[in-house]
Amino acid sequence: MKTLDVIALTLLIIGAINWGLVGLFNYDVVTALFGVGTMATKIVNVIVGVAGLYSLYLYWPILRGEERRIHGDTGTHARTM
Repeated sequence: MKTLDVIALTLLIIGAINWGLVGLFNYDVVTALFGVGTMATKIVNVIVGVAGLYSLYLYWPILRGEERRIHGDTGTHARTM
């Protein structure tokens, strides 16, 4: 599951940077790469949108004040200082 999390967050960051460029400079990287209104542009935008929705799943435990366990960490080992 960690791989999917990293992919989703990476796409989310790319999408955020693209929207920042649109807002600041009116420059859309996706459109520049794939063309205006092309199927490729739509697919990339949908994939980034799905990554954003998936990221809500990653965000939910934070909202609830829970730690999300990664790599089977049970939290039972002693911490070293």
